[in-house]
Amino acid sequence: MLIGLLRRHLHPYAQPLLAVVVLQFVGTMASLYLPRLNADIIDRGIARGDTDLIVRLGGWMLLVSAVQVVCAIVAVRYSALAAMGFGRDVRAAVFRHVTRFSAREVARFGAPSLITRNTNDVQQVQMLVLVAGSMLVTAPIMSVGGLVMALREDVGLSWLVVVSIPAVAVAISLITRRLVPLFRRQQTRIDVVNRVLREQISGIRVVRAFVREPYETERFAAANADLTDTALRAGRLLATIYPVILLVLNVSSVAVLWFGALRVEAGQIQVGALTAFVAYLTQMLMAVMMATLILMMVPRAAACAERITEVLDTEPSVVPPREPVAPTGPAGVELRAVRFQYPGAAAPVLRDVSFRVTAGTTTAIVGSTGAGKTTLLSLIPRLVDVTAGSVLVDGVDVRDLDPETLWGRIGLVPQRPYLFTGTVASNLRYGNPDADDEELWAALEIAQAREFVAAMPGGLDAEIAQGGTNVSGGQRQRLAIARALVRRPGIYLFDDSFSALDLGTDARLRAALRPVTRDAAVLVVAQRVSTVVDADQIVVLEDGAVVGIGRHADLLDTCPTYAEIVSSQQTAGASA
Repeated sequence: MLIGLLRRHLHPYAQPLLAVVVLQFVGTMASLYLPRLNADIIDRGIARGDTDLIVRLGGWMLLVSAVQVVCAIVAVRYSALAAMGFGRDVRAAVFRHVTRFSAREVARFGAPSLITRNTNDVQQVQMLVLVAGSMLVTAPIMSVGGLVMALREDVGLSWLVVVSIPAVAVAISLITRRLVPLFRRQQTRIDVVNRVLREQISGIRVVRAFVREPYETERFAAANADLTDTALRAGRLLATIYPVILLVLNVSSVAVLWFGALRVEAGQIQVGALTAFVAYLTQMLMAVMMATLILMMVPRAAACAERITEVLDTEPSVVPPREPVAPTGPAGVELRAVRFQYPGAAAPVLRDVSFRVTAGTTTAIVGSTGAGKTTLLSLIPRLVDVTAGSVLVDGVDVRDLDPETLWGRIGLVPQRPYLFTGTVASNLRYGNPDADDEELWAALEIAQAREFVAAMPGGLDAEIAQGGTNVSGGQRQRLAIARALVRRPGIYLFDDSFSALDLGTDARLRAALRPVTRDAAVLVVAQRVSTVVDADQIVVLEDGAVVGIGRHADLLDTCPTYAEIVSSQQTAGASA
């Protein structure tokens, strides 16, 4: 999967990578030439007292060193450009693909894991590209070139190369094989830490309300300790690689000097040639060390690439149509024998649900907790697709509509309204980027939010924290309603969007909505009967099935489930 990911996203950077190969080749050849020049200075210059030769060869060494340095610098620059571009492209590809996911795929991976895969995992593969671009060509050329140059200096010492290089390779391969599962486990542990941390930060009020700080501290400590333990085990293995290489390097150098001194004494090799042999052996072992650095990164990068590819290869369950159909009718929603069942669930959430919401009318959906109200609402903007049956918007099955067209006709206020980091104005303009301040204030007026926004420092320019955590639940709901109003869609979907409002604010908001939504189809999911009592029709759900459709007065006589809901709320109100 690592090779496939690299092939797919490194293709645009073929020219910079080719330049890296050429520059590294030139720089490595220059590096291999330096010990030979140094040997000539010792054997032909210093031994004979030829100062002119020493100066001339010294000048060549400076020139070759300059070429080596320039090639290395430029190669690293091109390698960095390719690596950073690769990382940017992969992150963008993952982001674009995840935005096409339905709620089903997001739930399958989990938000913390998707974030880790698009940040930490991509970074690990990106670092491999950077390091490999800097060393991948150098290491084999230096190894082979160093071997050839060492044999040119003295064949009699070549057995030391035959012993030392395989010893390093075998030791590294044994260590690397144990690293692969550890790195894969480490990335999973990072997912767990991110999930626990996200839950604790998002639910800090609940944690404090139930005095669960000690428990959450222990939970995070356990996840953190698990990650630390895995990282330490991998780190201990990594830490053994360099000592092994250095041990072989030092033992080999001592052996070369020992046996080389005997050959110098016997007149079989000159001092300069022995010095060059030591340099070439060192270069070969350093090449092995560079290859080791890459090999150390490959297991973790491979595990990360597998996780990234898993996301990119996951096909969204909600796909746009190949040939979109244009809406044919007035604003409206119709459900025909709708059935929906989550993968792996024992029973469907919705069963044979059918009703119609026409333009200019309001339809309310009520039912006990778990009846399938929110799931039903999610089917209309195609957050998930029906298992059977069909959902029509403006006379066309939503699966045949272009997603942008579908979403452009719907104003959704979710059960848990989410505000983005920015200002009040930037959040409201999510509904309509071209809306002016006057339209924003008008929407706030209808949503009963004008008063508190005007009181905030900066008004429309008041800062909103991530998730809207610096405003109350009721204020967050009203801002979300205003955001939908700014859009002026043909269909409004309110998913229990008035639950955090007091009865007076609820009544004023619904009264203000009527003139604005006069020509629109309105679908309201609500828990409070007072919110839906004036609806044109009320759909009562029980265990995912429709058990009643009609107006408030009619359902009191014909639908026991609705009558029970009304009775329970009246009893609770009287008790309060």
